[in-house]
Amino acid sequence: MAGHSKFKNIMHRKGAQDKKRAKIFSRLGREISVSVKEGGPDPEKNIRLRSAIGSAKSLNMPKDNIERAIKKGEGNDADSNYEEVRYEGYGPDGVAIIVEALTNNKNRTAAEVRSTFSKYGGNLGETGSVSFGFKRLGNITINKDNINEEELFDFIIENGSDDYELNEEEYVIFCDQKILHELNQKIIEKFGQTNFTGLIWKSENDISVSKDKADTLFKLLNILEENEDVQAVSSNFDVTDDILASLTA
Repeated sequence: MAGHSKFKNIMHRKGAQDKKRAKIFSRLGREISVSVKEGGPDPEKNIRLRSAIGSAKSLNMPKDNIERAIKKGEGNDADSNYEEVRYEGYGPDGVAIIVEALTNNKNRTAAEVRSTFSKYGGNLGETGSVSFGFKRLGNITINKDNINEEELFDFIIENGSDDYELNEEEYVIFCDQKILHELNQKIIEKFGQTNFTGLIWKSENDISVSKDKADTLFKLLNILEENEDVQAVSSNFDVTDDILASLTA
């Protein structure tokens, strides 16, 4: 069966959740700090911060960690002067890859990302070289437990979403980025706490990957994921269920 985009679109988050809690919390803390620097420490007035805190709470990040990240964002600590950087390139079989990072040392992060691409048969391109083939969308995920699919579908259609996918554990909802936080709030009020709210890159045309290249591609994506500065990795690969099962068995 082709078209395994549901794995692709949640792969980076699912992978992050499977890693050490410390790394997840570090990533969330960085996002909270940057949100505070951009829009201030009041989540009622700062939509990005409210979203980051919501994601942190859904992953059971301790309250103390959240408060420390907010204070760090309010301070002038040089180590917390993170910049948002996007890298674009190609992996095995010409698969397009977008890497989003928050870094306090762009030279270090660029060198590490470039090295990872090269090691696993890929190459970095210019900004914009692959993102033209993706849509920037709002993304919300929520556990499937006790939520009727038809009821959820009707609700999100009525409230402005036009696309969703599902995997074994979650509903993955897509929407125009302008209504992301409003839709997320409505979903929480109707169905309960969501797991993730944020912006993602969703590919418009997927590329089929052969079994011999898929192993190398997944290694490339996983090493990028493990980089401390990397917040999210998006791609347009498409593998069959058989290939996916053989690689994750």
